[in-house]
Amino acid sequence: MIATEGTQARRCCLRDPIPEIFEAAALLKRAVDYHLAGERTEASVLFKAADMKVVWEWTDSIWGKRDPNIHTIRQVENAPPYLPRAERRKARMPTAAEKKALIDHWGYRCAFCGIPLIRARIRERAVRQYPEAVQWGGKTTLQHAAFMAMWMQFDHIIPHARGGTNDSDNMVVTCAACNFGRMNYTLDEMGLIDPRARPVTKIDWDGLEQFK
Repeated sequence: MIATEGTQARRCCLRDPIPEIFEAAALLKRAVDYHLAGERTEASVLFKAADMKVVWEWTDSIWGKRDPNIHTIRQVENAPPYLPRAERRKARMPTAAEKKALIDHWGYRCAFCGIPLIRARIRERAVRQYPEAVQWGGKTTLQHAAFMAMWMQFDHIIPHARGGTNDSDNMVVTCAACNFGRMNYTLDEMGLIDPRARPVTKIDWDGLEQFK
């Protein structure tokens, strides 16, 4: 859906998070606690319980098919153009050190919608150690709902395809839905509030980094 500037109110994120996401995060935290205590059966049950259909549906509604109620695109004058691949910055993603600095600044929380985040390497450990409870197939329908929703991304405010750099002032930490749902549109085009204009709010969540 295309809208003109001024016809749509600014919003913090494409879709507000649902309570079940935070419930799933609590289940994952308990699963890791049981895992660290050597209680693998209990951990497996909790990892499986966090794989909630309603959480998967929330994520898919944002990064899946274009929903006009979520993906209203504004026509913005003087928006940065799409660049040919040869003209884009060669380094599309930040370095490991730059990623660490971004996490230190933003914490393990989506800068847009505010849900808890988990790095891909933590999810990969869960998949290896609990394959019966934590699926991660090649299709989103085969991916664990909680780990899919909370998958940490490093998002360009000015998209890479529109000339954006990996400089820290152009990058934020987001969930997969907020990143993939916006794709290469600018904040103005999606009618989003710039998260850099708001105070950084960190939550009591460490991204399950203690999971070994």
